[in-house]
Amino acid sequence: MNQNLPLNGFRVIDYSHFLAGPYLSRCLAALGAEVIKVERPTEGDAGRHHAYFVGDYSGYFLQQNMGKKGLCINLRDPRGLALMHKLTDTADVFVENYRPGALRKLGLGYDELSKRNPGLVYCSISAYGHTGPDAHRAGFGLIAEAKSGIMAMVGNPGEAPPLLRVSLGDMYTGIHGVASVCAALLGRVKSGKGQHIDLSLYDCLVSIHDYAVQCYTLSGGKELPVQTGHDMPQSTLYGVFTAQDGYLVIAAQVDDAWKRFARLAGGEAFAADTRFHTSAGRNENRQEILAVAKAWVASQTVSQCLAALDAIDVPCAKVQNIAEVLSDPQIQARGMVLEQDHPVLGKIKLPNLPFRFTGMPASTPCVAPDMGQHNREIAASLGFGVDDIDAMVRDGVLYSPAV
Repeated sequence: MNQNLPLNGFRVIDYSHFLAGPYLSRCLAALGAEVIKVERPTEGDAGRHHAYFVGDYSGYFLQQNMGKKGLCINLRDPRGLALMHKLTDTADVFVENYRPGALRKLGLGYDELSKRNPGLVYCSISAYGHTGPDAHRAGFGLIAEAKSGIMAMVGNPGEAPPLLRVSLGDMYTGIHGVASVCAALLGRVKSGKGQHIDLSLYDCLVSIHDYAVQCYTLSGGKELPVQTGHDMPQSTLYGVFTAQDGYLVIAAQVDDAWKRFARLAGGEAFAADTRFHTSAGRNENRQEILAVAKAWVASQTVSQCLAALDAIDVPCAKVQNIAEVLSDPQIQARGMVLEQDHPVLGKIKLPNLPFRFTGMPASTPCVAPDMGQHNREIAASLGFGVDDIDAMVRDGVLYSPAV
């Protein structure tokens, strides 16, 4: 039996830009919510001007804003602010990622909106959060990645840390926003009241540490995780290795997997060496183990290594580029690449989201809206008459480049 998506019937106002907020609201749309993307004349969301471009369209914007309706409004005009207030009065969730205090000046802060709509779940995303000595500072995911201690552990010893090449801070904060919003909506069922959610990119990345913080604190500050290059000294054997025609990763850090790998790569005598039979022993003798592992991998192609490791059930994988990822049968089977029909660009392919629910058929969301695409529809749904809407369009209160 087919069911509605979990957030069917909820209305979300997305007054955010670039990545963390738009990704959060894209997820909510994929979970069934009606999401209204609100932009400012005349530039709109800064994400519209971010590569990769096809003609006049940003793939960056298309990816993070699919499944939404588009409203472009001048909030500095009293009519625009009145329309926005009417809209937020009907909303369940409001998402924003401006500097703390910026929206309060516009009349869109949590205190004001929650007085009008006590059930509103208001989610704020910022670099440092709404409290603390750095709350006023601007920042992006890159800033949080550098400050969080993550970047200091990535790369080769003695070299400048590399860029992560994925927006870890924004995406990780965005998905925390999804969890927080859903929790607040569930809590509202009992309390009848909304919440102000205060999410910080910096906080979220500090929270992601699964080992480094505990390593430092529980050692009394004696163990400071640093760059280690291509493997993890505390998890031998676990890392990246170079074959004749590319790279692969091997995860043989668990005792049973290690024994199978040791026999394959080093022979019976190597596998029988009791120094390597515990995690602590393998870590202590890491360089000797790495020498054997590297020589074994270097003597073969990636496919030969993977076939041998798969045969003995040792977790492994090729280091794939994006072209290989998109053609991977597993990714295709899981529907992780969406194909949409864009009215101008034709067929476009973008990454899917990983949500899967029993009894809910897969569906393709609508393409990201053009700026102000749904201005008239949304204004009419809030009770504005045709003459009022025409006047707001004429005066640029409701803005669309197409008009």
